[in-house]
Amino acid sequence: MLRFLCCCCFSSENSDTERQPLLHPGPSDPNGAGSVRKTRQAHSDAQTVKQMGRLVMRRLCVPELDQRFSDTAETFNGQHESYEAMVRHVRNLRQSSGCNHDDTLSLAECLGTIRDEHETRYRVSLEMKGYDFSLSVVPVGEGEEEPPPAHLQLAQNEIKGTSECAKATISKGTTLQELVGWLLRSKDQMAERVKEAAGTYQEQGRLNENLEENLKEVRRAKELSLRYRQRAGEVLTEAAQIAGTLVQ
Repeated sequence: MLRFLCCCCFSSENSDTERQPLLHPGPSDPNGAGSVRKTRQAHSDAQTVKQMGRLVMRRLCVPELDQRFSDTAETFNGQHESYEAMVRHVRNLRQSSGCNHDDTLSLAECLGTIRDEHETRYRVSLEMKGYDFSLSVVPVGEGEEEPPPAHLQLAQNEIKGTSECAKATISKGTTLQELVGWLLRSKDQMAERVKEAAGTYQEQGRLNENLEENLKEVRRAKELSLRYRQRAGEVLTEAAQIAGTLVQ
C-alpha cells in the first residue's frame, strides 16, 4: 500500500517536474497556487542543467534505485565542476601570460613565456610530486626575500588550481565508471523492480519512461566523463613532461 502511494504521488504532475535532482526535492504546493509557474520553471531548470552538462534524474519510486541514480548524478556533477574549474584555471593562466590565442589546454607555451620574462630575477620551474604539480619560483640573487610579483603569484595559484582540479576530475571519473557500469548492466533487473513498484498500468508506463530517461542520462554522463578524464590526463601528462624540461 505504501509503495502504491509512493508511485501515485507523481501521477498528477508533469514529467518535467519529476526531472529534479534526487538529493534536493522541491517543497510541495498544497494549495496548487503557482503550479503552472513551477512546471515552467522545472522545464527551464532541466533544460539549463542539460545544456550545462550536469546530470539530473527522474524518480522511480524504488528507494535503492533512486539512490543509485542519485549517487551517479552527484558524482558526475562533481566531476563536471572539477573539469570546468580546471579549464578556467588554464585559460586564466594563458590569458595572464599572453598566450591565449587558441582554445587548447596546453601549459608549455605559457610557462615558457613566464620563465623567460622573469629569468633575470627568478628561477621558474614546474615541480611534480605524484599527481600534484606546482610552480616553483626561486630568487636568483642572494638576499631576494620579498615575495614574487603579483602576476607570478597569480600564475602559481592558477597552476595549483589546475593541478587540484585535474586530479579530482580523474578520481571522480574512476568512481563514476563503477556506478555507471552497474546501472547499464542492470537495466532488465531495474525494469522488473520498477514494474513491481507501479500501482497501476498507467503508473508503470510513467516509471518505465523515467527509467529510460535516466539511462539516457547515464549514457551521456559516461561519454562526457571519459572525455573529461582524457583531457585531465593530458594536462597531467604535459605537466610531467614540462617538469623535466623546465628544471635547471
